[in-house]
Amino acid sequence: MIFKTRLLSSLSKVFADAACRDKAVASGSALLGEYYSFQVAYYGDKLARGVKISIESELESLIRLRQVSLIPSDYPSTSFDDKVLRKTPGLYPDLLEDLPSPEIDILPFQWRALWISLKIPEELPEGRYPVKIRFRHDQENIDVTEEFVITVIAAKLPEQELIHTEWFHTDCIASYYNTRVWSRRHWELLRKYVSSASAHGINMILTPLFTPPLDTVVGGERPTVQLVNIKKNGNKYAFDFSLLERWIKMLDKCGIKYVEFSHLFTQWGAGHAPKIIARENGVDKQIFGWETDAGGKKYRDFLKKFLPELMKLISRLGLRDKVYFHISDEPHDKHIDSYRSAVETVKPLLEGGKIIDALSDVRYFRRGFVDSPIPIITKLEEFIEAGMKEPWTYYCCLPARIAPNRFFCMPSTRNRIIGMLAFKYNLRGFLHWGFNFWFSQFSLCKIDPFRTSDAGKAFPSGDSYLVYPGSDGPLDSIRYEVLREGLQDLRALRLLEKISGRKHAIGTMEKNFGNALSVSEYPLGIDEFLPARERINEKLKQLAHL
Repeated sequence: MIFKTRLLSSLSKVFADAACRDKAVASGSALLGEYYSFQVAYYGDKLARGVKISIESELESLIRLRQVSLIPSDYPSTSFDDKVLRKTPGLYPDLLEDLPSPEIDILPFQWRALWISLKIPEELPEGRYPVKIRFRHDQENIDVTEEFVITVIAAKLPEQELIHTEWFHTDCIASYYNTRVWSRRHWELLRKYVSSASAHGINMILTPLFTPPLDTVVGGERPTVQLVNIKKNGNKYAFDFSLLERWIKMLDKCGIKYVEFSHLFTQWGAGHAPKIIARENGVDKQIFGWETDAGGKKYRDFLKKFLPELMKLISRLGLRDKVYFHISDEPHDKHIDSYRSAVETVKPLLEGGKIIDALSDVRYFRRGFVDSPIPIITKLEEFIEAGMKEPWTYYCCLPARIAPNRFFCMPSTRNRIIGMLAFKYNLRGFLHWGFNFWFSQFSLCKIDPFRTSDAGKAFPSGDSYLVYPGSDGPLDSIRYEVLREGLQDLRALRLLEKISGRKHAIGTMEKNFGNALSVSEYPLGIDEFLPARERINEKLKQLAHL
């Protein structure tokens, strides 16, 4: 039997139906407190079941071994540049699954990969730590060992300063697991997903005051997930925030620092109110929704009663500097008047509370409608030139060309580069809409994310979710792990900046890139990207020993 293996970095994507062409990577370095991952690709020319896998290392107890599994993609992208891995539909490596036992099956004439990861303990002594991975199958005379060396540097990765939100879809969790919203089982699952998000560098969570008016067909609705209980008696309202307080306490226990309240008006223009349920005469019923004119007196009067009470809660919980509000998602040029009207209603009621919104028309910023606009990444420089002091950005289904993103079809460098770009542009925050959107576009039906990776041929595969729903909690993706690595690059650069200055840190990062780093010029090759991080680590090692 012909059996081959190759050590690879976390930035490789191993396709089953193509030769593994990436250069072998057998070593790397990490800081204290950092998550580190690498891969072992393998290939055989015949079926071999039950190939035993063993790991030998001083770090063995810290190591997690997972299989890289394939997910179908019918719709890889909306448009392509020449910086993608493939343009065709097919099976793409993405899902990471724990092995039920320390063995694998070799499928004939296919390259597959194992994902090896660990978190470097903060108290681990500096030094070189070999990790040996052995493949053994007596009947097929397989006995191969690969050795990867992790060099641990005695510099602690600092805390993440970037505010990072991936929109957390509470209703998708309830729907997929077929559990009642806010039931005990729902809360258990929510905690597991929030804990996973926190461990991956997500430190802000979308919080459903009312059912978020996001990706919903006009006139339709998403499952009700409302954290504020309301009683209505004529024109009077009573607000019960006990569920919201429970939610905020859960976020805090899971390590989430910032609370992002769901949008107070519908998507794409702030024309209507979100779906809001209240109890009236002993019956729960919808009191606002698509039929509600956002500028009408009834909804404005409601907000004037609700928001001051919410602000009292925020003050009591000591969260004034940790909460953010949304008006409407991605308004366009024709929505300026309706958006302005919504802001004028809400802003005086927030007592200085911060408003953020994804919007890419710079006129909204120039007119002072929003404190922290979040432009799409291709418009980031335009907003900075217009005077945005603490810039945010986002990317999603667009842009598909040139700019960074994290579709299945893209090299992982286009995902991981967001950390270095965040440092270069000194970003305050980064937003993405798809942590776990397991519905079709416009929330018309549930989808199976293990089979449908494009929200019903609506968004390029990899856009609408980062995690998969396991039987009892989240399963990671390659994209999720690589995104965390990008955030760790940012944290390492922040440490280098603190020690040696910003100019030196940027110079270290950009050395040998060819061009200064920007949203349209960044390294795509693994052999360019990995040396950049190694240079940062080497500088930190040198400075730590001065």
